[in-house]
Amino acid sequence: MTDVRSLPPPLEAMAAPRLTTPAAIGLIGFLTLVDLFAAQAILPSLAKHYGVSASQIGVAANASTLGMAVAGLVAGAFGARLERRRAIWLSLAVLAVPTALLALAPNLAVFAALRVVQGMFMAGAFTLTLAYLAERCSMAAAPGALAAYVTGGVASNLVGRLSAAFVASLVGPEASFLFFATLNLAGAALVAATLNRNRPSHAGGGAPPVFWAAWRAHLAEPRLRRAFAIGFLILFGFIGTFTYVGFVLMAPPLSLGMRALGLDFLVFAPSMVTTPLAGRAARRFGAGRTLFLSLSLALGGLLLMLPRSLTPILAGMVLVGIGTFFAQAAATGYVGRTATTNRAAASGLYLAAYYAGGLAGAAAIGQLFDRFGWNAALAGSFAALAAAALLGLGLKERPA
Repeated sequence: MTDVRSLPPPLEAMAAPRLTTPAAIGLIGFLTLVDLFAAQAILPSLAKHYGVSASQIGVAANASTLGMAVAGLVAGAFGARLERRRAIWLSLAVLAVPTALLALAPNLAVFAALRVVQGMFMAGAFTLTLAYLAERCSMAAAPGALAAYVTGGVASNLVGRLSAAFVASLVGPEASFLFFATLNLAGAALVAATLNRNRPSHAGGGAPPVFWAAWRAHLAEPRLRRAFAIGFLILFGFIGTFTYVGFVLMAPPLSLGMRALGLDFLVFAPSMVTTPLAGRAARRFGAGRTLFLSLSLALGGLLLMLPRSLTPILAGMVLVGIGTFFAQAAATGYVGRTATTNRAAASGLYLAAYYAGGLAGAAAIGQLFDRFGWNAALAGSFAALAAAALLGLGLKERPA
């Protein structure tokens, strides 16, 4: 990460410079996304609580991705007019409200609506942080900084699921959301304490362009269109796998309990080690080759998850986690490098595609799981990640 003390004077003049370390960037990423996947660890309990099927609770819990897709576009379109630090910490502070209200949701419809609102505020913080890092880091440092941020997201998968399962086992699945509301407030405080202020792109300048101009410019770039499609497919396959694997683990013949299920998500621990290497791999081998190889690893993991046996399923989960998170870090960094203007809009488009893929995966794979079983669900995830890997082969770096 580039030391903010090396930034140009116009930015430095707005506030006393802070040293934003990779560890701080990763922690911000963790606290931004900790709500997103934590609920997956308690889906069987929530399904029982609301009296619904696996696919119904899967879609409701992942409704947050709908909010993230929509809000990612909005944040990307209007992000150039916002002061980054203030907008990020406000998003995380307000996120605590719908998170706390989830503890009181009387039915599945209210639960899903609150998850959508959660996603909107998470996306606002996430999109603007990606733009902040892309704008304030050099071309050489940006992949590493973005990889650190994505690594924080990996940690949110691990620690969030473990925490959700443990807290739910003590106080029930509904009350566990109060714990995550406190983490949202901690994220807001961390952003306010560590990030620098920036001058909005259109502050004091002429009239800003219409909000869709940046979208049109980015969508006209074939490299970015391919990256957006890859993002859609990555989360489609990831959500399709990890939303429903818990039902397999808690059902006979495995019959794991709530705490044991939470511990099984330690499979994300290796991803916390490997994901920071994605930036270095993308610089050395190119984003396209990096994406293809990492997603090929994930595809191998899906094949290991076919038997209804705990050891191969856990091994497969490890490989799917490593491969998809590595690919996500490479794709995120690629978008930041390839977009030559208005990186907030480019990040917003990528995240909109990425999280739209998550909701589509929850719905489509959920139907396969309910109607045809676990092997059919794995086949759907396999098809999505295989398509992403093939698209990655054709991904070209922007000429320097």
